[in-house]
Amino acid sequence: METPLVICPKCEASHTIEDVLTAQSNQNVIFTCPNCHFSKKNIETSKG
Repeated sequence: METPLVICPKCEASHTIEDVLTAQSNQNVIFTCPNCHFSKKNIETSKG
């Protein structure tokens, strides 16, 4: 199975989901682009 790609909303670079998303203990997720270093915190998931 292929690993999903995530596209950065700022620079539009695509990276694998493991490279850009970090799960937090409170069920939220942090997105960080390795290309332009754009970061979005506290992204709610369906469980959070």
